[in-house]
Amino acid sequence: MDQHDPDTHAASEPAHDAPKPWEIVLPEEGATEDLGLFLAEFLLPGDVVALSGGLGGGKTTLARAVIRELAGDPGLEVPSPTFTLVQPYTGRDGRSIVHADLYRLRSADELIELGFDEITESAITLVEWPEQLPPRDGPVLTVDLSLRPEFGEGSRFARIDGTGGMRARIERARAVRGLLVRAGWDLAERAHMQGDASSRAYQRLTNPDGTSAVLMISPPRADGPPVRDGKPYSAIVKLAESVHAFVAMDRALRALGFSAPRIYGEDLDEGLLILEDLGSEPVVEGGAPRPERYAEATRLLAKLHATDLPAVLPVAAGIEHRIPTYDREALLFEAELMPEWYAPAIRGVALSPEARAEFLDLWAQALEAAIPARPTWTLRDYHSPNLIWLPNREGLERVGLIDFQDAVLGHPAYDVASLLQDARVDASAEFELRLLGLYARERRAREPGFDVGAFATAYALLAAQRATKILGIFARLDRRDGKPGYLAHLPRIEGYLARNLEHPALSPLRAWHERHLPGLVSAAPPA
Repeated sequence: MDQHDPDTHAASEPAHDAPKPWEIVLPEEGATEDLGLFLAEFLLPGDVVALSGGLGGGKTTLARAVIRELAGDPGLEVPSPTFTLVQPYTGRDGRSIVHADLYRLRSADELIELGFDEITESAITLVEWPEQLPPRDGPVLTVDLSLRPEFGEGSRFARIDGTGGMRARIERARAVRGLLVRAGWDLAERAHMQGDASSRAYQRLTNPDGTSAVLMISPPRADGPPVRDGKPYSAIVKLAESVHAFVAMDRALRALGFSAPRIYGEDLDEGLLILEDLGSEPVVEGGAPRPERYAEATRLLAKLHATDLPAVLPVAAGIEHRIPTYDREALLFEAELMPEWYAPAIRGVALSPEARAEFLDLWAQALEAAIPARPTWTLRDYHSPNLIWLPNREGLERVGLIDFQDAVLGHPAYDVASLLQDARVDASAEFELRLLGLYARERRAREPGFDVGAFATAYALLAAQRATKILGIFARLDRRDGKPGYLAHLPRIEGYLARNLEHPALSPLRAWHERHLPGLVSAAPPA
């Protein structure tokens, strides 16, 4: 789970860079059906598939293949809707599908009488004879089919294009198909997996022999608009903008003996990876930590942090990834999300410019005590959703690691706080203290000069910064992005922040909260 929630902005499609339409020969009806299965992979609610071409060109054959795939029923009856004009279906995931044939449509007014816009607004709509449709603003996939006997009896020629972001989806789907073929996973069934709060998507691949892998779709992210000093959000908070960072960190972690997933196939330009499937066995049970598993995850961090680690990692031949520094600018910008989003949206407090300026000034002073003498890899989302238990392995290799592409060079205390103050896990203060002691003992065993006191101060500071950031992000996910489910975690995070603010190093910030957000400071820490 990515708790950085980057602003994502689709890149425009300059005319001179626009890809050419995809043209393909379909030698027989089975090839037309295969094309339908392929197109169904990337269709979304609200999409329109405009199927044009003369009589006998294969429009209904193609539409039938798409609908059967979306419905998950290879034998589904899909008659041509020539006389009904519109025929609805329900997909296997509950999505609405509409098949329309507008050959007999006399005027656009008939579409209004049919309630066409209402029926298709949130559906995947396949339209034969789309010339009758009025102009549309949303994504449109255009498929022009024609008989081409010069390529063989029964052959058809397809010309595929799209608008409204559809072209990029077509090219990405073709890249996915090519990677699956090259890596030997082209016969695998593909099932969508629950993703995170980012723009990445995941699919579980299952081969006929039962072996599985994970397809990660993480296209390069275009810079968003500048938000401060001419820099976009992702640049300020040091978020990875391509899959290169994941590949570099994955191989580096595996080289250290940790259980990051093996990479079975990659397309770096398109942001596609086929990864080892580590499974889904969690390190928690019933919303609470499993002590043995959390202990191993803590020991893993102690080993990682005691190791001298490089700042530049290889990605591929001639390509390197430089791990960015988790600097004060990034930490302060993240902390500022709390007064910007959480205070007004959740607490109903509109902070004055003076109060916000004081907040940032106090944080800038506090973070001086969290500057590491020797920065280490900070995986940044080292918490229960990204830790997978591998019972068939030994020692630290039982802790499977995922979602580390946003790793930075920072203080070792940050990832320890991510683990022990998980936004989704009820961990008592006593349990937290016990594992902090385990971490300190493990570090001292590897580094006799490890300064426990300095680490404890940095831990309180960075745990407070992280809680502050997450309060802002979760409030933003609710108010801006319409994702209220994250609000359920706020009481737990508020409790963590209240606990951290008890540390003497944070007393000025605690006083600020008492003046401006007293209800937050008095939040009861988790039991």
